[in-house]
Amino acid sequence: MDFRWDIIVEYAPFFLKGTLLTIGLSIASILIGTVLGLLIGLGKIMRNKFLAIPFSVYIAFFRGTPMLVQILLVHFAVVPLFLGETNGILAAIITLSLNSAAYIAEIFRAGIQSIDKGQMEAARSLGMNHVQAMRYVILPQAFKRMIPPLGNEFVVLIKESSLASLIAAPELMYWGRAMQGQYFRVWEPYLTAAVIYLVLTLTCSFLLSRLERRLATE
Repeated sequence: MDFRWDIIVEYAPFFLKGTLLTIGLSIASILIGTVLGLLIGLGKIMRNKFLAIPFSVYIAFFRGTPMLVQILLVHFAVVPLFLGETNGILAAIITLSLNSAAYIAEIFRAGIQSIDKGQMEAARSLGMNHVQAMRYVILPQAFKRMIPPLGNEFVVLIKESSLASLIAAPELMYWGRAMQGQYFRVWEPYLTAAVIYLVLTLTCSFLLSRLERRLATE
């Protein structure tokens, strides 16, 4: 197989820019998704089941439909509806955030419900209201248990950000497709992109495992 290193060197600056955007998209989306996921997760476990229905519907929709469909809807329908024109990077961040929020909401729900109910009762007996008990007693304990699934969600988000290339957001996979289209080569662009994604996900997994072990010893 004739493997051309020269075109990889030529596209190296573009792959670097694409990698930085991929990291930026992933970080922005996981931060927004975590905030939304916490709110949605708390909404789903409300005692009033009627008020919890919209949160359950949200989770069912974003977990039950393909990310590809979601990103196309946001790019071609939602963003132009508000801005008058579309924007690939903005559409990617919105879609990744909304999608990750649905999964993170379930992570928060499971983490919160894994804490013994006696913890809430004890906090309330000390004079805390429900919000205070959640903030100071339940969530800190649940957070340690949520580190592994939250880490997995971040790794998944890094890989799923590659779909942003379909709406012309110049992230990592976008430049891989650009190289393939220019030189009609397959191995070089896609193997390069695959190696970079692998390095990103392995690095993320390593850092998260270190964090998990550190929290376990505290």
